[in-house]
Amino acid sequence: MRIRSKPWAKEELNSCYFFEKEPEKYKENWKEKFNNNNPIHIELGCGKGIFVAKIAKAHPEINFIAIDIKMDILGVAKRNIEKLFDKKIVSNVVLVQKNIEQINDIISGNDNIERIYINFCNPWPRGKHQKRRLTHTRLLLKYKQFLKSGVEIYFKTDDEDLYNSSFRYFKAADYKIIRYTNDLHRDNIFTENFTTEHEEMYTKEGIKIKAIIAKV
Repeated sequence: MRIRSKPWAKEELNSCYFFEKEPEKYKENWKEKFNNNNPIHIELGCGKGIFVAKIAKAHPEINFIAIDIKMDILGVAKRNIEKLFDKKIVSNVVLVQKNIEQINDIISGNDNIERIYINFCNPWPRGKHQKRRLTHTRLLLKYKQFLKSGVEIYFKTDDEDLYNSSFRYFKAADYKIIRYTNDLHRDNIFTENFTTEHEEMYTKEGIKIKAIIAKV
């Protein structure tokens, strides 16, 4: 989904204390950035930040790195996080601008990432573009370069083909499928389900939300 240009986004992000302009310098040492030893979770393709805002506010004992490629969308995410935190210090979220293709430039095995969230990523329906999917085997293998055994990926989508194809991708990358459903609101496979703006929109339209939990 395209987002209109936000001319204010870059300036706001560069003055935002929870936006990291040089994430590469924290590779192998993200705990220093958060200044604590709490678990670290990552959201790949955080979009407008609704999900990470909700989950971070509910779980101050967990640190979250929220990554997206576009400054415009991260600017919107920054405002949404501030709004939900309602003038409280945002101490457990760091926003990062990065192409997920280059995630190994900013995260290593020494960062001890404990969970990855992938929510409503671009389904890239055209065959030649499908390798860009965030659950594609090619990218799952990149994540395995820094994920330790037992770490889980929580994946949600509205797209039937992406959901069905992801089973094949996870298997090819040697991940184990723990739980799955083609109707998340009927069969909640998560301990907690923090909704995104896409999830709320699709649910109102009567589209079922699909979900998979896979483990390294």
